[in-house]
Amino acid sequence: MKWKQIKWELRYALQFFPFTLNTLIFSAAIALGFKYLYKPMPKNEDEPSALIPFILLMGKIVLIFVAAVILVSLISTIICWIYYYVRFRQTGNMLQLEFSNETRDGRKNRMMLHARLNGALRPILGFVKGRLYYDNNIMTDAFSLLSRKWRENSLIPIAITGKTPLQLPDIKEYDLKGGFIYFQDMLHLFSLAIPQPVTGHFYRPPVLLQHEPIDIFPRKTETLDVRIDELRRVEGEYLNYKDFESGDDVRRIVWKVYAKNRELVVRIPELMEPFASHLYFYASFYAGVKASWLDEGYLKEMLNYYKNCVWTVYDALSQKEYSMRYLPDIAIQVPGDAPPAEQAARVISNSDWHKDKSVSEYFNYKTGAVLVVSSLTDTIDLRNLLDKCDQGVVVYFVRLSKAMRHFAPLNWIGRLLFQPSSDRLVRLRTGWSISPIRYQLLKREKEIATVLQSANVTLGEL
Repeated sequence: MKWKQIKWELRYALQFFPFTLNTLIFSAAIALGFKYLYKPMPKNEDEPSALIPFILLMGKIVLIFVAAVILVSLISTIICWIYYYVRFRQTGNMLQLEFSNETRDGRKNRMMLHARLNGALRPILGFVKGRLYYDNNIMTDAFSLLSRKWRENSLIPIAITGKTPLQLPDIKEYDLKGGFIYFQDMLHLFSLAIPQPVTGHFYRPPVLLQHEPIDIFPRKTETLDVRIDELRRVEGEYLNYKDFESGDDVRRIVWKVYAKNRELVVRIPELMEPFASHLYFYASFYAGVKASWLDEGYLKEMLNYYKNCVWTVYDALSQKEYSMRYLPDIAIQVPGDAPPAEQAARVISNSDWHKDKSVSEYFNYKTGAVLVVSSLTDTIDLRNLLDKCDQGVVVYFVRLSKAMRHFAPLNWIGRLLFQPSSDRLVRLRTGWSISPIRYQLLKREKEIATVLQSANVTLGEL
């Protein structure tokens, strides 16, 4: 049996261990209080102060009161645990979960977990908490269920609920394996667990970054296959004309002008016509680097940063009046009934670095309007593609080294004075300055910037 499996089974079994570190600390405190409050008075020749018996009496009262309150909390915790366990075995009521994206300033930026536990009672002066494990048996932080749901015209609650931000390491889709419910007293002296067979999939969406959008227009297509549902204002129609030339579409001849002046003129083709209204959006996740790099923590954090940048560009362009169509470079199945923005967010979240399709194989320079590339793009392949593009193509360059930006002196001082952070990004930033990947990545970014500046395209950078 592998060490990881043994470690997980041991951790799983420890979830059912009812005692905590608080149990040991509280037991020691009670023992010390009992020892000093109830020990016999020393028999000295001098009479003891009259205040000592009063102080000892007050201490005993406080000790008994605290012990009584904690005992009530503990008994109610055990009763609520037994009540839910019986209901769980009889009716199958279990933890219900919903995931949503919290909206801030009109934008969805944070993932929220909504939990509901039917047929459960909250202990007096106690807590009910939950925990999930996903993917390779990775556990989330504990979340609380604090609110009671009441049946109409009844004093007995039918469920307890909770809402909390869900902190996950990466922007991707997760496979939910199961969970636990814990009934705890007021001081967390005991934690009584019941496993929950919850399964499913959920994903952490990308978040929006600061960005100044660039004016972008859909590129005219060669065929008239796609027609928009509603007409939009078209630039150039009935305003700009030119003399008729060989090869011009006769359907664009302005016959009113011909009847008046006997001159053949045609309308200048509009920039956004009803048959070419979609803006084709491309974002390459191709990584032209060593295969061993793809498992590095640095590239995982850079992938999160890149996904946020791709989503930021997509969100800014989706606010325009024309429709967008995102064409991913890998096949990803998403719910077809979801809105286009929701589908795009899910595709971006599920994307990963790959070496299957280069940027020149992926991007259609004839119809594509926007292309997002990263610092891992192959320089020669990108140059070959840009030689075929014109200024109608907008290329966004995401410098992945920005994901590791930090003020190094303060970071090192913090590591010397405080306990190392458990956050992966913070730990990686500390060693970034001496990482061998840093030198090669910065060199690649300079090469890509030179290629983009010499190309005949519109540039954007994040």
